[in-house]
Amino acid sequence: MKNKIKAVSLFSSAGIGELFLDEIGINVIVANELLEKRVELYKHLQPNCNMIQGDICNDIVKKKIISEIDKSVKLLIATPPCQGFSSIGKNKGQTHFEKDDRNFLIFHVFDIINKSEFDYILIENVPRFLEMYYPYKGELLSINEIIDKIYGKKYTIEIKVLDAKDYGVPQTRPRSIIKMYKKGLKWGDPIRKKEITLKESIGHLPSLEPGERSKLKWHYSNSPNERIIEALRHTPTGKSALVNEIYYPKKENGERINGFHNTYKRMSWDSPAHARTTYSGSVSSHNNVHPGKQLKNGLFSDPRVLSLLETFIVSSIPNDIDIPKKFSETFIRTVIGEGIPPLFLKEILLPIFKR
Repeated sequence: MKNKIKAVSLFSSAGIGELFLDEIGINVIVANELLEKRVELYKHLQPNCNMIQGDICNDIVKKKIISEIDKSVKLLIATPPCQGFSSIGKNKGQTHFEKDDRNFLIFHVFDIINKSEFDYILIENVPRFLEMYYPYKGELLSINEIIDKIYGKKYTIEIKVLDAKDYGVPQTRPRSIIKMYKKGLKWGDPIRKKEITLKESIGHLPSLEPGERSKLKWHYSNSPNERIIEALRHTPTGKSALVNEIYYPKKENGERINGFHNTYKRMSWDSPAHARTTYSGSVSSHNNVHPGKQLKNGLFSDPRVLSLLETFIVSSIPNDIDIPKKFSETFIRTVIGEGIPPLFLKEILLPIFKR
């Protein structure tokens, strides 16, 4: 790649989203993350980046980040935490939005933009990020309106909701994408691709019984309790065990477990995976159960969540990724759920070079 762009990454988590950026000529030289364990994995995955650990709300940390950004750094990638906007969480409306400090981290991104000379800026979050109204100079304004007021004269601003499944990732993961680029520059849209189904992406992998380990790295299954296993064995592809008339999820005392329609639910072979959240390791969380295949005895195989290998595949993470053993499976699933799929981020940024 002839042209190289230096970048800064904010709210970097463990750096999962940045795995392919070097391939397209983007060199992340400065990053910031709050939590120590995520910083540790980030440094392992991105050893050449200057990772600054600390709270971006802290003026000392923010000044340190700014001091490392010289005029050669032309790209900012900011992915603020989305939990405050999540439709799965408790924040259902404007009042809840305003009570969660995480929802105002975007203003610290503005502080860094104002002290730098970026040519390109990418802000990524969940779609509901665009629905919040912020108190701003005596008004309640959407993030779209605020960004236009502050940066509309200097930058071309494009705001869209894009879904990872349309760009080569076998996972449904809609995200709000805010692109800002200086007037006179170009930054096109990523090229849409055919959806990749679960059958196409992971259908070739060997079936796993609960507690079984295959010969493939990362392809093993933990074992939920026998009551849940039994319920899932009687649950067809694409259905939730909660609707089973006899073999439904039960508590230890035999009482029926209640839940949302998409919990204890098998995914469909003919669709991409559902979004991999930070709870992808739990059969009781949303749309997490392997599709399974009907056996000769009428029951269904694979009463389990996707293995880590399957999770890597549907998240566009390289199968041979090097993650030290000291990081637990739960932690790995958490940082995958926090991050943007790396192929998705690559596809969004690639058009910068086609100008």
